[in-house]
Amino acid sequence: MIVDKLQALGKALGFNAVGISNIDLSVAEQRLLDWLAQGYHGDMAWMAHHGSKRSRPAELVPGTLSVISVRMDYFPPDSVDAEMLLNHPERAYISRYALGRDYHKVLRQRLEKFAQQLQAEIGSFGYRVFTDSAPVLEKPLAVKAGLGWMGKHTNILSREAGSWFFLGEIYTDLPLEETSSVSDHCGQCRACIDVCPTQAILAPYTLDARRCISYLTIEHQGSIPLELRPLLGNRIYGCDDCQLICPWNRFAQTSPEADFAVRNGLDSARLGELFQWRESDFMRKLEGSPIRRIGYERWLRNIAVALGNAPASDETLALLQKKQAEIVSVLVQEHIQWAVDQHKQGASS
Repeated sequence: MIVDKLQALGKALGFNAVGISNIDLSVAEQRLLDWLAQGYHGDMAWMAHHGSKRSRPAELVPGTLSVISVRMDYFPPDSVDAEMLLNHPERAYISRYALGRDYHKVLRQRLEKFAQQLQAEIGSFGYRVFTDSAPVLEKPLAVKAGLGWMGKHTNILSREAGSWFFLGEIYTDLPLEETSSVSDHCGQCRACIDVCPTQAILAPYTLDARRCISYLTIEHQGSIPLELRPLLGNRIYGCDDCQLICPWNRFAQTSPEADFAVRNGLDSARLGELFQWRESDFMRKLEGSPIRRIGYERWLRNIAVALGNAPASDETLALLQKKQAEIVSVLVQEHIQWAVDQHKQGASS
């Protein structure tokens, strides 16, 4: 059977699960339209720019009949304990997925090999590979393919793997038989909703990205709202709180992939050290990292907020003021000044 062949090829390439779905995303399309209508996407205008291509695979890639979805675990095995790190405000918290090499490159290369090897087995067919890199509704596709169910935090959950994994897709013109979907196992649990620092999960399965720390530190290009800055804590790139609290992540597997191993000590770096990086340091040390996509300006913006949330100290205040004298960016200056004010208030109280 071709499904068995796909599972074997996928496993050999490091994918932890492979599933197949058809291209009917009409239910997900309506949910997306409702979400966009509420403005929950914030600055992410690209979510609407492609129209129905996002929810209708055959419009994005003409001739598509089936979608092969894959899952690849990414949690780095030797990283500093994430929950402990969140309780050390002088250190930087970076989302676990971003501690190693950019997953886009890793998955895209593996997916391309996957498609080519499948062609060698069954003959030529049309295809295109994706990994969070085009207007693709990867989560609904993964659910339809049986890779997991949609958790209340809007991440995909698996009974065997929790949620610490990446997704990728192969759009193909092969008329493949679907793999079966799995049932929802969140039950009455609402741990992810309650733990969210900014209460971005408005209700089960409904996320307001404008309040989400991952959005604010990665996607958002402007000023971080004043009322949300204290809630970011020491999170300078992304946020994992809803995953860390999830009971299903007790079953998550660490990744054997060398590309996802921690680089540059980013799992426990001190905020002050990172704040002193010059742009050349940022570009060199984060080469091949997904973090580089936010650019040096937003990197400093995020760290300034985290330093403002750190315990008041003369050392941190001096560091902020030193950087303030060097930086001309209005955006960074604003966030440094906020951090300076936080420390001055802390010292006088």
